[in-house]
Amino acid sequence: MTLLSSMTQGLAGGLMIGASASIMLLAAGRIAGVSGLFARTIGLTKACGPDGLAAGFVVGLPLGAGALVLLTGPIEMRFPPLAMLLIGGLLVGYGARLGSGCTSGHGVCGLSRLSKRSLVATGVFMSVAAATVAAMNAAGLAW
Repeated sequence: MTLLSSMTQGLAGGLMIGASASIMLLAAGRIAGVSGLFARTIGLTKACGPDGLAAGFVVGLPLGAGALVLLTGPIEMRFPPLAMLLIGGLLVGYGARLGSGCTSGHGVCGLSRLSKRSLVATGVFMSVAAATVAAMNAAGLAW
């Protein structure tokens, strides 16, 4: 993959994320924060609005990725060991609940609405992510 095609794909992906977040906000009056939508889907929280919308959004994420694979062919993926995935997933889930949202809710939707709370949350997310990568690399655990 050339740099240009990689940049084009990133731009296209960013435009689709922005469009979906905008449509969700304008059409349904809801923030497209995946952790909140997932929590509604599995019954961890009761927020206003139709639960079917939350479930449809969450189910559409892997279905959209699957459709892309069918259209463009397989995507090269690398994953860390299963234990690291499980621990990381639990920590991210806990952090998203603690921070009242995830990177999609705060970073995409909150920043675009100029939310001060989202600016702080995104700064914390990104700082911790950078520190985690540095620590994993220093410990020789990078995958």
